[in-house]
Amino acid sequence: MLDPRSHRLRRPHSRLPPLPQRALEDLRYIRETMERSSAFTATPGWGQCILGLTAWPAAWIAARQATASAWLMVWLLEAVLAVALAVVAMQLKAHRAGLALTSGPGRKFALSFLPSVAVAALLTLALSAMGLHRLLPAVWLLLYGAGVIAGGAFSIPLLPLMGLGFLVTGAVALFVPAWGNPAMAVAFGGLHVLFGVWIARKHGG
Repeated sequence: MLDPRSHRLRRPHSRLPPLPQRALEDLRYIRETMERSSAFTATPGWGQCILGLTAWPAAWIAARQATASAWLMVWLLEAVLAVALAVVAMQLKAHRAGLALTSGPGRKFALSFLPSVAVAALLTLALSAMGLHRLLPAVWLLLYGAGVIAGGAFSIPLLPLMGLGFLVTGAVALFVPAWGNPAMAVAFGGLHVLFGVWIARKHGG
């Protein structure tokens, strides 16, 4: 014969009480926020395509400069333009995703990417002062690729793959400095456009 008291002891555990409505709403909000964060990429696809399109004329103009200093100035102006376009494109994509630019993946990507940019800036100053302009394409490509791979750890798998492409072209420019300017046209132009279209189609613009 069963003990009625043991039945009463087990009964409260047989069915969990329903969660309060407020808790359900909080869980739903957290889930939706995580979904938006996971879908947001720090590098907007169409914005990246625009960066690539500006790199091709920059490479063409730089190749026709008479001095190394003039060549460097063309690429520095291109870098300023690229940064401005990237910030605007990132802000627009973050707005569409309903996220702040400094939140979630965007902030993590920036914190991982910026050290490589800072190192590239320092090496640009040092190498140009020593007259070693021929090494700058390799330095820029390699550090940019390293930064993209680091930042891509907090974004979609396509970004580390793009970063690897920059590392390969940077290695070519390092060992064959005469190909430095064409290598930058291929990487900053071609890779940005190629992966930009891919990102835009697969990951929301």
